[in-house]
Amino acid sequence: MEKGMYAILRFQKHQGYPAKKIEDHHERNKETYASNPDIDLSRTGENFHIITPIQKYYAEIQQRIAAAQCRTRKDSVRFVDTLITASPEFFEGKTKKEIISYYTHACRFMEERIGKQNIISAVVHMDEKTPHMHLVFVPLTSDNRLSARDIIGNRKQLVAWQDDFWKHMSQRYPQLERGESASETGRTHIPTRLFKEMVRLNSMRDKLMELLTEVTPFNKGKKVAEIEKLLRRYIPGVEQMRTKLKKYDGAFKEMKQEKEALLKQLDDSKESTVAKLATLQQLSDYEELRRTVEFVPTEILEAAKQMQRINHQQTVETIAKGE
Repeated sequence: MEKGMYAILRFQKHQGYPAKKIEDHHERNKETYASNPDIDLSRTGENFHIITPIQKYYAEIQQRIAAAQCRTRKDSVRFVDTLITASPEFFEGKTKKEIISYYTHACRFMEERIGKQNIISAVVHMDEKTPHMHLVFVPLTSDNRLSARDIIGNRKQLVAWQDDFWKHMSQRYPQLERGESASETGRTHIPTRLFKEMVRLNSMRDKLMELLTEVTPFNKGKKVAEIEKLLRRYIPGVEQMRTKLKKYDGAFKEMKQEKEALLKQLDDSKESTVAKLATLQQLSDYEELRRTVEFVPTEILEAAKQMQRINHQQTVETIAKGE
């Protein structure tokens, strides 16, 4: 069996009413997606639905909850966003027809488990690096209760979900291996969006460095204005990322310890080596993420301080004129 190709299933619960942002992303309702540099809008036309939403997500969610006449609370999980995909290598060389077949088969699994009537949308994104499906459903039980806890369950039930999903997918795709959930590995899952944010921050950093080298006595006014505009986004972005990453300090320490142990054992069998290299790659990606927010180039810090001095001076002059 070829190693390293996994069937992937992930759940994200949503309380309250954040459906519009989810819908805008899934259904590609926006013209630009600055927060996600992986989206290639020239390929968005290749996206397709396995289940097409009847109306707006929010309206459909509310309608199905109302029809069930179930009790809700302010903190009730009203819908679940399910990510279904596979390792990038699995899709190499596959035609769109084959990809449609894969996600149709995956969607049948979800229909059997949660009921087709509870699914709001199942859309496959072909305009990012790896084809993946977002399936949104309302967690209604067979006796019309709104309960994500009963449907998705605890750690033990999540393990069962992974087992059952793999069994279903491997019947048709025997080359796929069973994926592991964060509940099984015991490691805090580091969201993909943080790595995408890292790409965005690094792009802004590179642009700032470029602008700083282009400043001359002849274009100083224009360049300073550009630098100031970019700094207003870059510095707060770095600070926000630092705050977000604090919750993953434990996971980072675990990965570093695991790395030290793995490097001593890389002479083991090929099978274990593949898994170890995957862990090392994950750590490398996370270390790069931390470097992004822990190190701000000196030139950028100096530019930020200079902008503060300029703004302060302008404020003083404005007050003086007012007097």
